[in-house]
Amino acid sequence: MREIARPAVRVLSLACLAPAMAGLAFAMAIGSSSDVLAQAKQQQAPPPRQAPAQAAPPQQEAPLKQIALTEAQIQNVLKATAEMDPITDKIDDDAKPDPKITAQLEGIAKKNGFASYADYNLVVDNINLVLGGFDTTTKKYVGPEAVIRAQIAEVQADKKMSAKDKKEELDDLNDALKSPGPAVENKGNIDLVTKYYDKLVEALSETEE
Repeated sequence: MREIARPAVRVLSLACLAPAMAGLAFAMAIGSSSDVLAQAKQQQAPPPRQAPAQAAPPQQEAPLKQIALTEAQIQNVLKATAEMDPITDKIDDDAKPDPKITAQLEGIAKKNGFASYADYNLVVDNINLVLGGFDTTTKKYVGPEAVIRAQIAEVQADKKMSAKDKKEELDDLNDALKSPGPAVENKGNIDLVTKYYDKLVEALSETEE
């Protein structure tokens, strides 16, 4: 499971000012005609055109805050996820946040040792960062770049895949290869995830679908 109305601008028409301008021109007829003409032009001149506002640049996603995982956190994730799955599985991907469901998830997270649901998600994100670098065959950590290269080789060798599907898949993988993701800063996380690899894959793969 992981929102502007513009105020209406009141415009005073120049037509509304016509009577006043005519009276002004008559009163000043005895003066310099050039001065009157200059003043009239100044009054009728349109306001200066304003430069269009520049669009704000798109916001970039903040980088993941990496933390050192503990064995207790991993065990708590496994327990909390088992309780959250029956709730999150019923939620539509496009559904708006439901305060009641959010409160339920907060309660489960706190019951299982997390400060909040956000704290739970931070731990899960750090676990997934490590899982993304595992060779699923050997169940050993090889790094995200090596995983992507292995997937490219697998797609290239697939003779059952259509040429169109193969090209699309290879394009996606080559794009992913350009930015495989950040390196794991806390190397001890790799050992912990390796220890619980099977259980974590089973638990978290369901929440990622």
